[in-house]
Amino acid sequence: MIYKIFWALRAVLYAPFFGKFGFPGYLGKPLFLMGIKKVFIGKKVRIFPHLRLEVHRSGTIHIQDDVIISQNVHITSAGNLVIGKSSLILANVFITNIDHDYEEIGKHVVKQEYLVKDTVIGENCYIGMGSAIMAGTVLGKQCVVGANSVVRGKFPDYCVIVGAPARIVKKFNPETQKWEKVN
Repeated sequence: MIYKIFWALRAVLYAPFFGKFGFPGYLGKPLFLMGIKKVFIGKKVRIFPHLRLEVHRSGTIHIQDDVIISQNVHITSAGNLVIGKSSLILANVFITNIDHDYEEIGKHVVKQEYLVKDTVIGENCYIGMGSAIMAGTVLGKQCVVGANSVVRGKFPDYCVIVGAPARIVKKFNPETQKWEKVN
C-alpha cells in the first residue's frame, strides 16, 4: 500500500505536463509518454505501472473520472479518444484510434497516411486482459470485453463482446433483469 503513496506523489509531479490531471488519483511509473499536454485525466483515476501513452498530431485523450488502468497498457491517439467514467482496463490492453494506410506498394507503412477514426469506451466498461480496441470502436455503457478480444465497430449498451474479431455473445435484458445469450 505504501507504493501507492509514491504513485500519488508521482501524479502530483507529472500533473503540470498533462492537459489536466484530476486529484485524487495516482500514476505508476510510466513506460513512455508523448504529447501529454493533450491528455485530460479526471478525478480518482488510478494508473498502474508501465503505461505507454501517445498523442500524435491534433489528437486528444480524455480519461474520465474513476477509471482504473492496469499495468502494461498502450493508448495511442491522433484523433478523439475517450475512456468513459468508472471503466476498468486490465493489463496488456491496446487502445487506439489510428490505422495505418498500406495501399501504396513499395512505400513503408509508417510513411503512409494515418487513417483516424474516433474511439469511445462508454462508462462503466470492463476491458479484459490482452484486448485490442481498434480505431473507430464505440462501446456503449457497461460493455464487457472478453480477454484477448480484437474489437472494432459500434456496440450497444450492456453487452458482452468476445473473440477475434469480437462479436456480441450476451446482452442485458431489462425486462428479465438478466444477462442473456445472443444467438
